[in-house]
Amino acid sequence: MGRVGRVVLVTGVSRDLGRRFARAVANDPAVDRVIGVDVVPPRGDIGNVSFVRADIRNPVIAKVIVKEDVDTLVHMSVIATPGSTGGRIPMKELNVIGTMQLLAACQKAPRLENLIIKSSATVYGASSRDPAMFTEDMEARRLPTSGYAKDVHEVEGYARGFARRRPDVRLTMLRAANVLGPHVVSPMASYFRLPVMPTVLGFDPRLQFLHEEDLMAVLQHSVTHDVSGTFNVAGDGVLTLSQAIRRLGRQAVPLPRFAVGRVGLLARQAKLADFSPEQLALLTYGRGMDTTRMRHQLGFEPRFTTAEAFADYAASVPNGRHTSERMLAGVTGILEAGGVGRG
Repeated sequence: MGRVGRVVLVTGVSRDLGRRFARAVANDPAVDRVIGVDVVPPRGDIGNVSFVRADIRNPVIAKVIVKEDVDTLVHMSVIATPGSTGGRIPMKELNVIGTMQLLAACQKAPRLENLIIKSSATVYGASSRDPAMFTEDMEARRLPTSGYAKDVHEVEGYARGFARRRPDVRLTMLRAANVLGPHVVSPMASYFRLPVMPTVLGFDPRLQFLHEEDLMAVLQHSVTHDVSGTFNVAGDGVLTLSQAIRRLGRQAVPLPRFAVGRVGLLARQAKLADFSPEQLALLTYGRGMDTTRMRHQLGFEPRFTTAEAFADYAASVPNGRHTSERMLAGVTGILEAGGVGRG
């Protein structure tokens, strides 16, 4: 008797979200087997997932896809935190070179039917020229020249190229808003855990969030529903940065943009947060995404609104009494140097 369900390969299972998604989708009755791939084994229980140690930057990944008879591939290895990979260069290698090798492997996999890529709203950038809401047909007003945003832009471009070469494979790209939840490790989650909340003087950006459980759900929905295309994915509504800070019970410290960048450098040196140029742009201009296509075409409805996702995350954040003296001293130094007075 032949198999009845899908055979799913998930990349990036050594990271918490990848591991948890692989476990969840393995319990879906529409799925026969799940193979988790990463360079190191995941920590914690992976349930019914078969782990294969493999580097997606190595052509050997093609053998894994063919040998395991994979028909559905979920790519979750595009990461936003250089600190977790040993720096920006290894991060770019994993994100861009890894995706290129993975797509080359998919090209050689005749049984592959579905490719699902966890992308990011970061692809739209954040600038003063942005529309109120980005639709999936829009592009960044300023194309990214470096960092995670450039990686995401390149990954999406390679994926579209693959789709043209293999029109028989269903491609689903999910442009997720900033993911938050009690278990999330990300630049945005790290920012909201800072004991001091630097904000850009004169700006109160609008933000959208996606709860980690809704990320799991939309990925699983994409595995089991035959819908192709690119989709913005976010919880309903927006929060302004000032609202988010108030709900955390934190104190905002408004600074000129250059000074916020300096505080970000201090936070990175103190290993408190991964501040990046795209993070600074988001904290200045914000971003909004239209999610009509997610509801009407993909057929997915997030369980958490943006405000509810933030509230659930906020409940897991320490109250801030254990502050970083080094960072507090650094912010004070920037203020005393006249940072606020210089625009």
